[in-house]
Amino acid sequence: MEFISWTKEDGVAIAAINRPPANALSRSLILEVDELLNQVEHDEEVRVILLHGEGRFFSAGADIKEFTAVNSGEEFSKLSASGQKVFERVESFHKPVIAAIHGAALGGGLELAMSCHMRFVTENAKLGLPELQLGLIPGFAGTQRLPRYVGVAKAAEMLLTSDPISGTEAAQYGLANRAFAEEDLIKQALSIAKKIAKKSPVAVKAAIDMLQYAKHASYFEGVEAEAQSFGTVFESEDAKEGIQAFLEKREAQFKGK
Repeated sequence: MEFISWTKEDGVAIAAINRPPANALSRSLILEVDELLNQVEHDEEVRVILLHGEGRFFSAGADIKEFTAVNSGEEFSKLSASGQKVFERVESFHKPVIAAIHGAALGGGLELAMSCHMRFVTENAKLGLPELQLGLIPGFAGTQRLPRYVGVAKAAEMLLTSDPISGTEAAQYGLANRAFAEEDLIKQALSIAKKIAKKSPVAVKAAIDMLQYAKHASYFEGVEAEAQSFGTVFESEDAKEGIQAFLEKREAQFKGK
């Protein structure tokens, strides 16, 4: 890949976006997010993905220069749908994807971050959807995900004013899980990622699936699915190992089976 590189450490794929100067989301970069998932999907040594940006930003937004090559609304809609498809894959991916955000996550950059399962930010990071300043609206599901995190009223304010919020505010509103000092961001996010990587991959995948029900289905559909998943997970080797390890007062050794 040209714009994303990654390494492995204790069950975590540490992936870096590197497209200077602002890590703008070009079509090619969005396709590389999809390719990153392809590369880690069947790698048994990778149980969690930690995504961050090199340089000054996580991602300052979509590559606006590419918009000038779009000739019709229909083509623009197809561009939107293709990006949405990749970000939906991130959101439903069976291995947790964690975004570590410094500098700025704006426009498409924030839309990518919102598709991740968790977001950790620096206190002084800037998060926002400024598309209305261009006479546009967000196109990678930003209008749909943002209200789910911060509520409709705050989402309306952020969308209609184009004003970003700080990392500290993002954590207060629920857009980010936690805010850290800049020098601590990667260390703290990696520590949390490694903690998750020690859990049963079978149970982690089931938990991610259930969170999708919580976001998109009714309560009754969710609890019905949970009961079915509970039984399926119980039959796994990981569940037997986890229960036995608890009784023997030792750390469980999960194998994802």
